[in-house]
Amino acid sequence: MDQEMKYVDAVYRCGSFSRAAQELFLTQPALSIAVAKTEARLGMPLFDRTAKPLRLTAAGELYLTKYREIRNLERELEQQLNDLSSLRTGRLRIGGSHYFNSYVLPPVLARFTEKYPGVRLELTETGADRLLSLLYDQEIDLTFNCTEKPKDSFLRTPCFTDTLLLSVPRDSVAGQRMKDHAFTARDILEKRHRLPDAPEVSIEAFADLPYLILTPGNDLRRRSLAMFEEAGIQPRVRMQVSQLVTARHLSAAGLGAAFITDLLITHPEEETLFFRISSPYSVRVFDLVLSDRQYVSHAMQAFSEMMLAYYSSRSRST
Repeated sequence: MDQEMKYVDAVYRCGSFSRAAQELFLTQPALSIAVAKTEARLGMPLFDRTAKPLRLTAAGELYLTKYREIRNLERELEQQLNDLSSLRTGRLRIGGSHYFNSYVLPPVLARFTEKYPGVRLELTETGADRLLSLLYDQEIDLTFNCTEKPKDSFLRTPCFTDTLLLSVPRDSVAGQRMKDHAFTARDILEKRHRLPDAPEVSIEAFADLPYLILTPGNDLRRRSLAMFEEAGIQPRVRMQVSQLVTARHLSAAGLGAAFITDLLITHPEEETLFFRISSPYSVRVFDLVLSDRQYVSHAMQAFSEMMLAYYSSRSRST
């Protein structure tokens, strides 16, 4: 029965039998027959096959609700049994964006693995909105989010702060005009932009530049557009890109200005100047987010404590 439930769940998540069959490494006819047998046993259809993507019937919604309850109980049992081993075994599922997984988590993951080598880490990478959905469905154990004034019931603990900077090609007119207020990559590495008297400038000084903007669904895009609206500016968008790292490198190549975060600066370079923009949107506080409906395992507690301790110490040193 567990297998047939996985088949039905895959068809629902993928929205079609063909995509679900690819995920399950089955042929489409084999998957269709398996789901049809389940429906015949239950005496009612689980999917409205006239809808594209496929839609669950009332019976299908009830079926998958109960499947998730069973699956979550199994996971909770696994976590509680693992807790009896005092973190010698176990599993921890962490969700993060590409930026977070690449630039924020690595030092903490390395420390955690060194201290708890028996705990298996699973890393999921996707957008912030999707990560919260995965947490709600208990597909991951914890994630990170910087939503201001969230309306959900998740358990949130502030754990990490980054600063948004405007990356401007050094040889641009605006860059040269405002260079006395600029930071170099070396300044950023030395955390001079985070000093209390660090210069800030208005985004209006860069109104004439072409911009590299992130695609919809990204928090940094929302903040960038909020800064433009705050200043009454309609930005001239040269290009939209999906990854923050891509915007950083395209800006360094001279294609336009881009909002990035200070953690992306990992080595000195001369192509770009960086500016702190005077706006409340320029500082982000990321929460470590746990589900309020999920058992908090020892592995989740240990990782949370390590994450908070690591970035708290870095904050005190700047």
